Amino acid sequence: MPRGHHDLGGTPAGPIDRTEHQLDDWEILADAVNQALGAKGIRRTDELRRAREQMDSDLYRRLSYYERWIASLETILIEKKLLTKEEVDRKVAELAAKWGEP
Repeated sequence: MPRGHHDLGGTPAGPIDRTEHQLDDWEILADAVNQALGAKGIRRTDELRRAREQMDSDLYRRLSYYERWIASLETILIEKKLLTKEEVDRKVAELAAKWGEP
């Protein structure tokens, strides 16, 4: 079985940065949303993993750890018809207009 783009174990990627770092507010919020959706039974761990593993390879490599969580949660919420892609895109555009790009 060929390796997925997410399976980086054992590849020469250089040393892992293990220093402590302060999480940005949006990263804390991403974790809170993830935990809340899990606690409510809206998303399961296996769904989150599947969404990450099926993510476009180039996108996966461009996104940070918490950005992958957000993209995966978006996929799950759209699959379950709790949100539409249009609703998400509209809200992202609204927030970008209000606060600018991060």
